[in-house]
Amino acid sequence: MVAEDIFSTLSDNVFEDDSCCSCDNTTISIAIFEIYGGRIQDLLNKRNRLKVLEDGRGEVVISGLEEFEASTPEDFLALIEAGQNNRTTHATEANDESSRSHSICQVLFRDSNSRRLKAKLSLVDLAGSERGSDTKSHNRQRRTESSDINTSLLALKECIRAIDGDSRHVPYRQSKLTLILKDSFTSNYARTAMIATLAPGSLSTDHTVNTLRYADRIKEKKIGDSFTPSQRRSPVRQAKSPVRKEIVEEKVDTKEHRDEIDENISDNILYEDDNNVEEEIQELTKFEEPDNVESQGPSEFDQVVQQLFDEEEQLLSLHMQSIQQNAEYITEENKLLESVQGENVDVDAYALRLAEILQHKTEMIQAVRGRLEPFRELLRKEEELSKKY
Repeated sequence: MVAEDIFSTLSDNVFEDDSCCSCDNTTISIAIFEIYGGRIQDLLNKRNRLKVLEDGRGEVVISGLEEFEASTPEDFLALIEAGQNNRTTHATEANDESSRSHSICQVLFRDSNSRRLKAKLSLVDLAGSERGSDTKSHNRQRRTESSDINTSLLALKECIRAIDGDSRHVPYRQSKLTLILKDSFTSNYARTAMIATLAPGSLSTDHTVNTLRYADRIKEKKIGDSFTPSQRRSPVRQAKSPVRKEIVEEKVDTKEHRDEIDENISDNILYEDDNNVEEEIQELTKFEEPDNVESQGPSEFDQVVQQLFDEEEQLLSLHMQSIQQNAEYITEENKLLESVQGENVDVDAYALRLAEILQHKTEMIQAVRGRLEPFRELLRKEEELSKKY
């Protein structure tokens, strides 16, 4: 229904101003990626790793992210389904199938000719936080996943708190999640809505109240309310990106009808006595976490897990570089061997170059070992702390 509404709206839009989106001047493309274990992976392009970069203007760019064009609602939904099927999920103590990553789907509206970005719709599916009691019997992989999820959600909460409190500094760089969502909060053209999933059980009351509180802060956010309606048609930014034409082979209503639905919903709302509502709110707020508790930041275990992710990324990168350099040295060594097997052999040059190659290899091995030892120490520390939290 949403996919059909997007294409229907573009078909109905007829403006003299070319900056507005319509079927005649706009193409729709989809990009989907996930934030998993400190890494960003393209869910529509073989889970390739991506990098989050920030340019000189402070705009965040996902380097290497592929876009796929959707020309019909069916193509749109097929791409969404393909990305969802590639998302990382595992069984946990709480759920048989649990999302272990934050998933972000970007719907990009570009000029048909210049490929200039005219508008962007970001659909963010956040993984749920987990209690420490629900992760005690997890292995290291599940523990680090849970810690990374909780740490990024805490960073998001801190950003929301800072915005709600009109703070001069908002810690967007505290996690990759908040850095990617930065333009959703800072752009004057941005509009942000939060859909909260709540559990009706009494055991989840504290989580429910906290979720509602932060959803309310998002709802009351005042960013972007200072511009005129005419400015809302301006393009978001000038970025360009190649778009793939391939379509994943997997298998509506107008405004008038939506208004009718809204009226029907309004007619069926039951209003309770105000006194009873106030009593229920007072009862629920007993579970609200104090502000000083929330602002304590990540636990020692969460901090170690984040260090573990950083060290792992640097170790893998250095290991990959050493493999590539070693492959180049092997090729050169083969040529050296050939050079000393013919006539007029320069043995001195052969010995000198071989000594240089072996020295470089030794330095590479030492560099990798230098990264490996701190990484192993963090693994041991994570194992110890997991028994305490």
